[in-house]
Amino acid sequence: MSFPRQHARTRRFTLGVPRAFAPAPDGRRVLYLRTPSGDDPVTSLWSLDTADGTERLLVDARRFGDEGDLPDAERARRERARETAGGITAYATDREVQLAAFALAGRLHTVRVDSARVVEHPVAGAVFDPRPDPTGRRVAVVVGDGLHLVELDAGDAPGSVRPLAVEDGAAWGRAEFIAAEEMGRGRGYWWSPDGDRLAVTRVVEDEVPEWYIADPANPGAPPVPHRYPAAGTVNADVGLAVIPVEGDHRVDVAWDREAFPYLARVSWGPGPLTLQVQSRDQRRSEILVVDPDTGATRCVRALEDDCWVEPVDGAPAWSGDRLVTVEDRLGHGPGGSRVLAIDGEPVTEPGVQVRGVVSATPGLITLTASVQDPTQVHVLHHEPPSGRTWSSTDGVPGVHGAARSAGVQVVRSATLPDVRPRVRVTRLDGAHAADADATVDLDVVSETPLVEPRPRFLRLGERELHGALLLPRDAGEGKLPVVLDPYGGPHAQRVLSAPGPYLTSQWLADQGFAVLVVDGRGSPGRGPAFERAVHRDLATPVLDDQVDALHAAAEVEPRLDLDRVALRGWSFGGYLAALAVLRRPDMFRAGVAGAPVTDWRLYDTHYTERYLGHPETDAEAYRISSLVDVDGELIDAVPAPPGRPEPQLLLIHGLADDNVVAAHALRLSGALLAAGRDHRFLPLSGVTHMTPQEVVAENLLTLQVAFLREALGAGPGGSWG
Repeated sequence: MSFPRQHARTRRFTLGVPRAFAPAPDGRRVLYLRTPSGDDPVTSLWSLDTADGTERLLVDARRFGDEGDLPDAERARRERARETAGGITAYATDREVQLAAFALAGRLHTVRVDSARVVEHPVAGAVFDPRPDPTGRRVAVVVGDGLHLVELDAGDAPGSVRPLAVEDGAAWGRAEFIAAEEMGRGRGYWWSPDGDRLAVTRVVEDEVPEWYIADPANPGAPPVPHRYPAAGTVNADVGLAVIPVEGDHRVDVAWDREAFPYLARVSWGPGPLTLQVQSRDQRRSEILVVDPDTGATRCVRALEDDCWVEPVDGAPAWSGDRLVTVEDRLGHGPGGSRVLAIDGEPVTEPGVQVRGVVSATPGLITLTASVQDPTQVHVLHHEPPSGRTWSSTDGVPGVHGAARSAGVQVVRSATLPDVRPRVRVTRLDGAHAADADATVDLDVVSETPLVEPRPRFLRLGERELHGALLLPRDAGEGKLPVVLDPYGGPHAQRVLSAPGPYLTSQWLADQGFAVLVVDGRGSPGRGPAFERAVHRDLATPVLDDQVDALHAAAEVEPRLDLDRVALRGWSFGGYLAALAVLRRPDMFRAGVAGAPVTDWRLYDTHYTERYLGHPETDAEAYRISSLVDVDGELIDAVPAPPGRPEPQLLLIHGLADDNVVAAHALRLSGALLAAGRDHRFLPLSGVTHMTPQEVVAENLLTLQVAFLREALGAGPGGSWG
């Protein structure tokens, strides 16, 4: 079996790894999702008894047969979450983690953890995003565009179903496209702590531009309509209402939606109903406390920034009656810091870059953060009463994430040279681990990759860019063609102290290339100033950083052949690959551009306007950053220097992509053809932005290697294994 086949079959080695943890407050149990093996894509629900370390298959999704045609809402949720597996891919529990609810093939199910009794609740229509109330008496679920309520019978009989919020022309209880794709808010309703009310989004998309995703390979199939708010166009109208489970007195939540149209975060318990809203330009954000009886709101924290205010997972939150936020402070250490703040005062040291808040109680706040080194992410704990902050993972270099309740903590760790992640569950006594016997490692049954990543970490150039260099197993002393393999833009990192980011890069290196992975300006982990360097220009800084890093790496490793350089990438990385061959043909001989953005006017509002502003008032930022203009012509494309061949470009795009639509690649291809520039275009019928299909994912890797060898004049290099 080849590595490309293994990589595709294991869904990038994510199958067989526990995830989506729900730790019980009493510390007795942890629920989680996992597939039964490293090549089985059917995800099931599991339970760990923390007292004796017993893992139990709570709900075997394979018993329920094939998922069939997924509801459109579930298919969209999986696409937004980049979910490539099937089965039970999401679930929710009551407060005590005694009842769980989930959807399979659009049908609602609940399971009692103690008895493992699964009950299907007949609902007319396909269900989506079921969530029990905190007390375990009811389950709310989205059906079509309405929110419905299922009353649970004490004897576990199927519950009665009734509509709670249904209205023609509005969708209740689901996240709109922008929230799910760009804001990190994948849900649209929240239970009150007592289970008697819900805060529910009301989404109206009538004025959002309607685009169509067609399948040219099946001309008889009608195109699928898709509401897509492209930069400068109309967003969905999103409101919020508090709805009681008994009675019909709906309370609309009032805030200045004209000034703050984006609903970025909602939380309800522990603490009051709390919102974070944003202005359209994202330079202003307010944290609001809601009176659920009247819908009135009170601003408890206002945030402003000359570029943008960054929403962060898990925040805002409450530590007792104190507000917990994550804020960017440019003056907090060199380059600034993303700080944990309590009532507006930073409590983390300069140089600590907070990634997210895991949990907050009056006595302890748990968070994830990078401490000085952006390639590592650790689990930190802050005690508000004493002001003390410490880490439970800083003795182990790597990337760590956590889930936590009052009684148990789960830490998932990815470290080098380990090829599998480790998931450690620890029962707690107050804020600290009870003893060594209270620790259990969950079974991780993912496959062992056929390649062993060997990254050499580098600090490159005057900006000390973080990079990883990977060489073939049998590199020898001769010159090696170079492939840059970045993401290169905001919101994502490739250079991390974990094996996952380098598996494909190492396999590519073993085919006879030197592979260089670099995180340039705009990428997270190095502070707000580093991220904001791409404001109003998504092209120049990111491309300059790749070129500067390449030259710096060649000084460290003389085997890099700077006359044979290519860049490959997907999404923003695909954009960067096309940008490289069009604007720096003196450096790049080839590019592999997968699902690239080519005209930023065709990408969505929240992401694009954050960095480039509004296309009507910031036209130059769009011109600088795009590859093609409104007339379909290349922007600032540079011919190859005399005596050097024109770079070769391979464009790849899924025709079913509803995030970066195929029009991006088609327009670039048309512009290249009109300019007489040779290129290749590989359209993928039925493929979305994720490329989850096994055969497609496998063959894409082998085709890219063949193209790079041809374009760079490389020999057969290493093994194809």
